[in-house]
Amino acid sequence: MTSEGTPITMSSTGALSVPSHPIIPFIEGDGTGPDIWRASVRIMDGAVLKAYGGDRKLAWKEVLAGEKAFRQTEDWLPQATVDAFREYLVGIKGPLTTPVGKGIRSLNVALRQMLDLYVCLRPVRWFRGVPSPVKDPGAVDMVIYRENTEDIYAGIEWPAESAEVNKLIRFLETEMGVKKIRFPKTSGIGIKPVSREGSERLVRAAIEYALRYQRKSVTLVHKGNIMKFTEGAFKDWGYALAQREFRAATVTQREAWILENIEKNPNITVEENARQFEPGYDMAPAPNQAEFRAEVEAAVLLGPTHGDGKWKNKLIIKDSIADITLQQVMTRPRDFDVIATLNLNGDYLSDALAAQIGGIGIAPGGNINYVTGHAIFEATHGTAPKYANLDKVNPGSVTLSGALMLRHLGWDEAADLIEKGMDGAIGAKTVTYDFARQMEGAKEIRCSEFADAIIRHMGD
Repeated sequence: MTSEGTPITMSSTGALSVPSHPIIPFIEGDGTGPDIWRASVRIMDGAVLKAYGGDRKLAWKEVLAGEKAFRQTEDWLPQATVDAFREYLVGIKGPLTTPVGKGIRSLNVALRQMLDLYVCLRPVRWFRGVPSPVKDPGAVDMVIYRENTEDIYAGIEWPAESAEVNKLIRFLETEMGVKKIRFPKTSGIGIKPVSREGSERLVRAAIEYALRYQRKSVTLVHKGNIMKFTEGAFKDWGYALAQREFRAATVTQREAWILENIEKNPNITVEENARQFEPGYDMAPAPNQAEFRAEVEAAVLLGPTHGDGKWKNKLIIKDSIADITLQQVMTRPRDFDVIATLNLNGDYLSDALAAQIGGIGIAPGGNINYVTGHAIFEATHGTAPKYANLDKVNPGSVTLSGALMLRHLGWDEAADLIEKGMDGAIGAKTVTYDFARQMEGAKEIRCSEFADAIIRHMGD
């Protein structure tokens, strides 16, 4: 491997400017990380070579974090590593150990916060033959845009019975009139910040992705029925942004219903239309009924650009309550395509979906700031130290994160080859132990041999 190459930069238009030999910082990771990295880097290099015939090449630059960094520098996350990711914009990493000790934060979270990587990108799709606990895993093909910097994960919290939390509780009770803390003397308190700017940049990125890859919908997943001023605001800000910045290319689900009603019955009245898309119209208070009618009237004005069936070719923007979503991604997975959601919801949802397509061992992830261009792609699983140096584990998560990275660079042809190779290797039942033990007639192979199989199937 060599670091000879040219840094990626941001162009004057705010897009990545990717040279033919971009420098890519990498962290091989702890535990099984070195085994996984050796396999994954061969797959990525093989795909790039096959796709571009030597005209393009990744120039790898190793940087340190985790146990390897601590052994060499006595620092779990050296400043030089952060500086490298900041300078070269795009990098990739294996799984890292979270240091043991109070007050020491996750290295993964630290990198995200230092570089303001506000999008956690988690595509979830099934590869033919992967063992799954659901009947139709092939129906799962979703891309999750998880907000990465706000919500409960911001880490603004204080332990129960501490001086700090007692001070905060006194303020809430005496200054703010809060009466809902059930056991104030023994409560820990966490703060849940959700901003308009943070919500908008996340939803904007999700919509841009959906339009670029011609996906059918973006679903805003939230718990706004309970947390009205945080998660509810996220939903409202998301809808407003879609209508303000992407009006010509999008239609809300409710607008689509209204327009379809008009197409079925051109003489339908505003009130009749409102009754059809809002079943509780007649029981609603008069001010709410007025809002529903205004919603119909606003949708009618879209007739020239969205009417007469034009809405069917638009990206649909809709929303779904978080707990219902966790049920429906199992019972009605085809209803979901691109999902934009807050931090905690996204954590639950991405792992629940990963279970349907084979587990987090094969789930890719990326952390991205689309404004500055910074991005770190990563394994979504842990370090599994008991399997370290055994050449045994599945390299799928880092490998597919590499494909995600290549797409981010605009090298879609190489990314397609990685996915094709993965599909072929698994379809041929030449797999690592985690899949082999669940697949009838499978041939168990080593991590390094799985890399060979993937590269071989790129040519099928």
